[in-house]
Amino acid sequence: MAFDGFPIGGVAAIDTEDGIISPGGIGYDINCGVRLLRTDWTADEIVPKLKELLNELFNQIPSGVGRGGQTKLSKDEMLEMLAKGSKWALERGYGAKADLDATEECGWLKQAEPNFVSDSAIARGRPQLGTLGAGNHFLEIQKVEEIYDEKTAAAFGIEKPGQVTVMVHCGSRGFGHQVASDYIKQMENKYGFSHLPDRELVNAPFNSELGQRYFRAMCAGMNYAFANRQMIVHWMRASFKKVIGTDYGMRQVYDVCHNIAKVEKHKVGGETKELCVHRKGATRSFGMEREEVNDMYKGVGQPVFIPGSMSTASYILVGTKEAEEKSFGSTAHGAGREMSRKEAIMSFRGEKVAAEMEKRNILVKAASWKGIAEEAAPAYKDINEVVKVSNDVGLGKAVARLAPLGVVKG
Repeated sequence: MAFDGFPIGGVAAIDTEDGIISPGGIGYDINCGVRLLRTDWTADEIVPKLKELLNELFNQIPSGVGRGGQTKLSKDEMLEMLAKGSKWALERGYGAKADLDATEECGWLKQAEPNFVSDSAIARGRPQLGTLGAGNHFLEIQKVEEIYDEKTAAAFGIEKPGQVTVMVHCGSRGFGHQVASDYIKQMENKYGFSHLPDRELVNAPFNSELGQRYFRAMCAGMNYAFANRQMIVHWMRASFKKVIGTDYGMRQVYDVCHNIAKVEKHKVGGETKELCVHRKGATRSFGMEREEVNDMYKGVGQPVFIPGSMSTASYILVGTKEAEEKSFGSTAHGAGREMSRKEAIMSFRGEKVAAEMEKRNILVKAASWKGIAEEAAPAYKDINEVVKVSNDVGLGKAVARLAPLGVVKG
């Protein structure tokens, strides 16, 4: 069987004392993540204005490859944002403190060191803050279709079938990609990779100078993504307020990350160890007993989101003690692809995919037909089966199923 580096969905927990850190075990889109807002509206109230709402969201939040955002930062502003993450965005009027309270790490990695980031990464990231990007990134208006765990759902603000939610999936854009590329190259130069089965398994000792520089630059990438999603949520609320007349009740449920490395304590062979947990295309799934769980969810466990493709369901789950024992507190981050993007483009026409979605009362607004073809539902695994596996083995317990009403794609 061919070896292809660190797989998407992979988790590696490595001793910080004598282990390594690998950019390829984290991913290029550092802190790609999913943020969910609950609302007080029902689908019946939103659907009549859905097309207008999607157009406004598309205009407010730039999407697509290379698209720049509304905010143009100076270099000094960029460095401050990389150090402070969502706190920087909040200080500039984007969102509310309650958003940070409902964000993994409260939207800020204190280990971030912007001075360990290259000028090239700064240049790529400056114009892209507050943008959605392309590929599998999306902004989606949904309705609650089914609730499996009413008590936990209520704690998350999910109250009844038909309730409208809004989900956004995006990350650190070209900034994170450049940080990963820069440090993969530096590690190649210092340590080589001829002894490895794949180039992108290149690594550095965690406690080495290069390993720590990458870790802290990666944390800056995490802060970029937190601020990016914080700004997008601000414009999401503004779009609803303009079209619907109010943004009342648009409370953030949670923001959960993937493509990250975190220093965490886990039991290994009965002994508690400090580990650098790489989650590439995997998301944290901590139960109520973990100290890292945000205060508002300590009595239930952290929310977990597993989105499907743009015309299939997404799921809310809750983290479990079992996940900590079986997968270092991790589960899947999404459905995962069945087809490559190239194969999907050859197999589907974007216009036809959009028309078929509309027949099912799902509207889509995208920067290109190609982008829609790449993300056609058959290009992805069955999200229902993915979530069933997570639920059945205890990596995350299903709380509610969300069905799409309208989708904005890059």
